Amino acid sequence: MKITSKTGPLMAPLPTVMVSCGDMENSNIITIAWTGIINSNPPMTYVSVQRSRHSHDIIAESGEFVINLTTVELAKAMDFCGVRSGRDIDKFTHLGLTREAGDHVSAPMIAESPVNLECKVTEMKSFPTHDMFIAEIVAIHIDDKYVDEKGAYDFGSMDLVSFTHGKYYRHKSTELGFFGYSVMKPKTAKRRRKKGK
Repeated sequence: MKITSKTGPLMAPLPTVMVSCGDMENSNIITIAWTGIINSNPPMTYVSVQRSRHSHDIIAESGEFVINLTTVELAKAMDFCGVRSGRDIDKFTHLGLTREAGDHVSAPMIAESPVNLECKVTEMKSFPTHDMFIAEIVAIHIDDKYVDEKGAYDFGSMDLVSFTHGKYYRHKSTELGFFGYSVMKPKTAKRRRKKGK
């Protein structure tokens, strides 16, 4: 039996990311769980930010930001960036995080993050509690230790963090299948097994 609950932002799990903005001299980091992919080609993403947050105006003015995927090792720093304001503290310096220059945006990447997405805002939509910054992903950077000899990404080894109803969880990856495996022909499955895919 299911119970009927009051409505709310109950979608789970959600990626919990650290969004960096500003430039190499004056930057901030905000923790965001309201994010995702909204288009494939060109690759488009979004972050929804409360208007009261320090990063809101920085992103609105610069039109740029970087989404940095968060690992278990970065979890405490991620939480700190969500509860402390960049108006009062330099989060990069306080947390001992390394600013790394991107290729296409002025906002610094977080070097300790395994994956960084450079983003350029194309549109902003206003909602009652948040503004959604819709952006094109213009560059992706991934730590080479998570890329195999064939160029495939090993997200399962990154120890990523997700957010569910006010709590953070370790995203332990156990592969259940791959896109299209439910309709794969037996001959194709056999060939994939031989190749170790």
